[in-house]
Amino acid sequence: MNYPEQYQIAFGGLKPGTYIFDFQIGEEFFEQFENTGISNGTIAVKVTMVKEDRMMDMHFALNGSLVVPCDRCNEPVELEVKGDERLIVKPGDHYFEESEDVQIIPETDYHFDIAPFLYEYIQLMLPIRRVHPEDDNGNSKCNPEIIKKLTDLHSETEPDPRWNVLNKLKEKFKS
Repeated sequence: MNYPEQYQIAFGGLKPGTYIFDFQIGEEFFEQFENTGISNGTIAVKVTMVKEDRMMDMHFALNGSLVVPCDRCNEPVELEVKGDERLIVKPGDHYFEESEDVQIIPETDYHFDIAPFLYEYIQLMLPIRRVHPEDDNGNSKCNPEIIKKLTDLHSETEPDPRWNVLNKLKEKFKS
C-alpha cells in the first residue's frame, strides 16, 4: 500500500540523538485502509525517536477521538483513545518483523513508514465493546427506536423448552 509521505520518517541524514516528530491523523488516514470501521476521528501523534548508530528506538504517544458505529444501535459513537507504544527499528538484509515491537528494515532504506504501525496501534486502543455511554440516570444514549425494537424482539422470543429440563437438573444439584 502507498501511504502519504507525511507518515514517513526520513532518518538517513540524522546523527545519533533524540528527535521529536508530530503527526495529525484524520479521516484521510483511515481512507487508506479497507474496512476499518472508523468513519472519522482526529488523533495527535508524538513520536520520540532515539537514533543510535545501528538502531532507532521509537516511542509513540497517541491521543484523540474516533467515530465508530455503536455495537448496540449502529449509530455513530465518539470514543476517546489514548495510548503509548514502542517500536525498535534495526537495519538488516530485508524487511522482517523480529517480534511485535522490533522491525528489521533493509540497510539501504533512508526513511521509515510508520502508517501501518499507527493504524495497528489505533485499532488496539479501541475498546472491545463500542457502545454509547449511559446518561446520569443509567439509561443508554443509544438510538431509542433501535433500543425499543431490540427490547421487543427480545421479549417476543420464547425460551427453548429443552432449557426447562436442564434448569430442573441444575436445581436438583443445588439441593
